[in-house]
Amino acid sequence: MENHKSFFTYIDHKFSDSSLNFDSSAFSDCNSDRSCDFPTTSSESRQPKLFLSCAVDNSDDLIRCLITHLESSSSSIEEQKQAAMEIRLLSKNKPEERNKIAKAGAIKPLVSLISSSDLQLQEYGVTAVLNLSICDENKEMIISSGAIKPLVNALRLGTPTTKENAACALLRLSQLEDNKIAIGRSGAIPLLVNLLENGGFRAKKDASTALYSLCSTNENKIRAVESGIMKPLVELMADFESEMVDKSAFVMNLLMSVPESKPAVVEEGGVPVLVEIVEAGTQRQKEMSVSILLQLCEESVVYRTMVAREGAVPPLVALSQSSSASRGAKVKAEALIALLRQPRQQQQHFESTDNER
Repeated sequence: MENHKSFFTYIDHKFSDSSLNFDSSAFSDCNSDRSCDFPTTSSESRQPKLFLSCAVDNSDDLIRCLITHLESSSSSIEEQKQAAMEIRLLSKNKPEERNKIAKAGAIKPLVSLISSSDLQLQEYGVTAVLNLSICDENKEMIISSGAIKPLVNALRLGTPTTKENAACALLRLSQLEDNKIAIGRSGAIPLLVNLLENGGFRAKKDASTALYSLCSTNENKIRAVESGIMKPLVELMADFESEMVDKSAFVMNLLMSVPESKPAVVEEGGVPVLVEIVEAGTQRQKEMSVSILLQLCEESVVYRTMVAREGAVPPLVALSQSSSASRGAKVKAEALIALLRQPRQQQQHFESTDNER
């Protein structure tokens, strides 16, 4: 199975996305449940609290009782909601309980809740599964319980919070390499691309992080490109106020190793955006943009000409001479400058040859 590294060579230099000095702060990892408030319906307000999961010291009996409420055919929807919410809270506030909850048998009934037609029950189920998925020991149990398909369905039909948490859960599950292809083939990638384009700020962050993880395989890279990912990536990179420039550039850089990505970047207007970032972005953004442009131009005179006409050479020269730029950034800038000058040199050669005739 592939990992995140994509290699390409130009003039004796071997480049990879790892040479960007990848800093994990570019992606804030999808954490556990980040909601503090739990909306209460009028029917819920009449139901007594079953448990106080955040206050309990000895949780074994509590966990068994909660699972019984989830599994029992005699439990009402409101009792299931309460039990799911308690597991959600317990697994959020007491990380040491996550594996205990899973081993007690909570995962299967929670996964079944993800397919509920009650949107709030579905949200609680998704979020509890997300919280449990943070524990590496639980990931296989969640997968073997058939969670991928219902999580993808929740990503399609759930509330905004459900979609965000489903994206996070799929990210956590994709951290096991064997799951990446299964998640990609489940239909998750077009939905994550849609979330990246149309979701709120947190949804965009969660979707970009999940896509970065899933697109370490060529099969998923192609899926993402075919799902139209370049459009939201270019739009987010063009908006310096979006706080998504770094994340989007990392995802785009990862995708550039598949041939389908290059015309997609150009068609979505990515070249002027990338050149602008080389001129006005942060040092990390500049280096990522140069890496993308270098891969775009390495085999295409047409794209080299296009990039040169956008005025890329002056900011590239400035980057190559900058005292604050990393050595990797300078080497890439110099390699790209050499590529961009090739069409001009070839044209001069042809003109010289014609004159001699």
